[in-house]
Amino acid sequence: MSLEEIDSGDELAGGALEGTRGRAETKARKGLSKLGLKKVDGINRVVFRRPKGVLFVVSNPEVFKSPTSDVYIVFGEGRVEEQSQNPFGNTSLLQQEAVDRQAQEQARQAALKSNVEKAAKAKAVEDDDDETPDEEGLTAADIEVVMSQSGASRAKAVKALRNQNGDILQAILDLA
Repeated sequence: MSLEEIDSGDELAGGALEGTRGRAETKARKGLSKLGLKKVDGINRVVFRRPKGVLFVVSNPEVFKSPTSDVYIVFGEGRVEEQSQNPFGNTSLLQQEAVDRQAQEQARQAALKSNVEKAAKAKAVEDDDDETPDEEGLTAADIEVVMSQSGASRAKAVKALRNQNGDILQAILDLA
């Protein structure tokens, strides 16, 4: 075995380079060398962003580029990092959280608006069905208590009090 064979990266018989390069990596390198890939120098670190703020980092990589397109092949030992450990990743994580909060707020406001519209339509239907109720024999305080506790309109509160012979508790329970 000559020194040229060791320097060229050919696989040694008996696996002497097995500690530095695995068999699969050596085969992959041989196959890629046939494609005419060019080695890119000066790259110290490669970072792949994954969903949920996870980073896949390759330190001291060997990078090859296809001469015909923007395809890169990266060799090296990779490890997983949380984006919170990366000082540059925190800003994008905070921006994403702000966008999520804004979307949640918009959804909440849309739901609130639709609930208000539904309540307004229901109130319009109630007002159409009930005309001015006869409050004779009922106190205004009783009517207000039933309205505030049940959330019903004045006409429904008066009607419930009439049906329960002025019993506030039963009127509230009927409307709830």
